[in-house]
Amino acid sequence: MTDFSKLPVTVITGFLGSGKTTLIRELMQNPGGKRLAVVVNEFGDVGVDGDILKSCAIPDCPAENIVELANGCICCTVADDFIPTIEALMALEPRPDHIVIETSGLALPKPLLKAFDWPDIRSQITVDGVIALADAEAVVAGRFASNVAAVDAQRLADDSIDHDTPLSEVFEDQIACADIVLLTKPDLAGADGVAQAKAIIARTAPRPLPAIEVAEGVVDPRVILGLEAAAEDDLDARPSHHDTPHDHDHEEFDSIVVDIPELADPADLVRAIEILANRHNILRIKGYAAVSGRPMRLLVQAVGARVRHQFDRAWRPDEARQGRLVVIAEHGDIRRDVIEAALGLAPQAAQ
Repeated sequence: MTDFSKLPVTVITGFLGSGKTTLIRELMQNPGGKRLAVVVNEFGDVGVDGDILKSCAIPDCPAENIVELANGCICCTVADDFIPTIEALMALEPRPDHIVIETSGLALPKPLLKAFDWPDIRSQITVDGVIALADAEAVVAGRFASNVAAVDAQRLADDSIDHDTPLSEVFEDQIACADIVLLTKPDLAGADGVAQAKAIIARTAPRPLPAIEVAEGVVDPRVILGLEAAAEDDLDARPSHHDTPHDHDHEEFDSIVVDIPELADPADLVRAIEILANRHNILRIKGYAAVSGRPMRLLVQAVGARVRHQFDRAWRPDEARQGRLVVIAEHGDIRRDVIEAALGLAPQAAQ
């Protein structure tokens, strides 16, 4: 059983756009009687997810319990960011019953677990569990290279192709570190797709893992909180492609921030993002925009060419109606001039 003097922490991991923020938003609204605190680790300089969650704050998870770290992977900034953040949350009155950490979609979870061995906090907190989210449809499509035996064979046969697959390694590391896998967007995958995704995860995982369908982040909090996994003491059972220190490298991915003008029609931005993703291997775009004549801010979330958008809140009187997007791609695939042109921010068309 868990040492009840330790504050339990749940790590929510998963690839870009798998639904982590949606899940945490639902947990905040339905915390199962627990007072939550949330740490959001963004990739890129614009904090989108933290702002989304703060707009959903409730008494059991007030805005002051939601902390955003957007200046690097928290497992790489332990002393400067992670430890002070955890200590500040533990010092809150009333103290949280449970801390939830949303990692960046590009994060490797195992180095984060190792950070819980830091002397200043290891006697005060425990990793209650690691929850990995996986987009069922994308898993079946092989986008994370979790079932890439045939693809790897083809690559090995062609010396002109880069055999390294960093996205697959991130996905496999997340599954290997998990205590439970949540298969999101099951409606897009269908029953057969969900079954295939579960089979792929079973083959990928180093040990048997429960895989549960979750739509729109709705899950009974008893299923994912209170696992008592003490994951920080169980690292050997959670193998990683990046167990050696020099392998933990975020240089495989780049991000840039682009400001976008006020839109006349959100559909124009959606079409531009779809074209950009299809032509230039963009992994993820997220941010917000202003729409002419609308008092509400438009939230934009894109995974590849799949774009979702909705009005999330009113623009505040003290903020400029300035749109801003974070664009994430593998290293070498980001060119600011091409991205700005594709989004209509430069006079020439993207090539």
